[in-house]
Amino acid sequence: MMNSTQQEVVAGRKVFYDKIGSANCTPLWEVLHSLVTIVPNTPCLPYLWNWSTVWPWLQEAGQLITAKEAERRVLVLENPGLRGRTRITHSLYAGLQLILPGEVAAAHRHSQSALRFIMHGDGAYTAVDGEKVVMHPGDFVITPSWTYHDHGNESSEPMVWLDGLDLPIVELLDAQFRQDGADDMQHIASAANVNLARFGNTMKPVQYKARSKTSPLFWYPYDRTLEALTILSAHEDPHPCWGHKLQYTNPVTGDWAIPTMGTFMQLLPAGFEGKAYRSTDSTIFTVVEGSGTCTINGQVLSFGPKDVFVCPSWMPYTLAADTQAVLFSFSDRPVQQALDLWRESF
Repeated sequence: MMNSTQQEVVAGRKVFYDKIGSANCTPLWEVLHSLVTIVPNTPCLPYLWNWSTVWPWLQEAGQLITAKEAERRVLVLENPGLRGRTRITHSLYAGLQLILPGEVAAAHRHSQSALRFIMHGDGAYTAVDGEKVVMHPGDFVITPSWTYHDHGNESSEPMVWLDGLDLPIVELLDAQFRQDGADDMQHIASAANVNLARFGNTMKPVQYKARSKTSPLFWYPYDRTLEALTILSAHEDPHPCWGHKLQYTNPVTGDWAIPTMGTFMQLLPAGFEGKAYRSTDSTIFTVVEGSGTCTINGQVLSFGPKDVFVCPSWMPYTLAADTQAVLFSFSDRPVQQALDLWRESF
């Protein structure tokens, strides 16, 4: 209980705070320790979206609204600690997009960079600045910032992929722009195998000049990625924390494939039991194949094919595999490294 002197001090300070508050000032000393914390203090929570739960909802959404009406028929994966803020981590957005046979998601472009990771179905396409790629499960596709893109499904089955965007980062910087295309579908000038021939074989066209920091290779087929991981697993011991893990890169520069989002694929051998790992970049994982667990701060998330889960910043997590498991993941690591903020511990 405060004595009279302490009460006078508190009252005097309140008068001062109210006075400076009327001119939009505030005392740092009242909030300093909540701003500059000893370790990262994130409201993000560990969470797993089970495919068996969300797949029926995606099908129901397909009956409720068309791709044309929705523009993008997506179920946003909102972190339970950030509900209502349309994001899976503080800095990243994720959602599951459904496109049904015969549908087209109309062309548009935006300043946000986007990734597509194909989870379900086979044979739909995306077109990026006039180049078309037919997508298959496990493929990683990039939509660079400010490039026109549309999606279509010419197959006979529904198609679902994970959308990942740097939307919160762009919003933080007040740099968000968008523009609709003149038509729903772009004129296709080139197939994706041409893009793969240009940049996907450790070579590039002699006269190529980079237009941006994003990889000019926008389609990374799963069969090539899995082949690389399989060869590594046959000849190298797995890392004690993450097994066999590769980073997607810009083949011209060797840097990140997307300047704001780091993307990875890893293979956990059957029976793998990883050691604890933590880093400052909150990471979103998608299970390509296999099953296992991710234990985060003592919370066990059991994962299987097509599940999505998130490991928040600086929370120790361990990965274990019941069967051989392949995991795709993305995070904001490139931004943190560019700003000299990124840390890891294991």
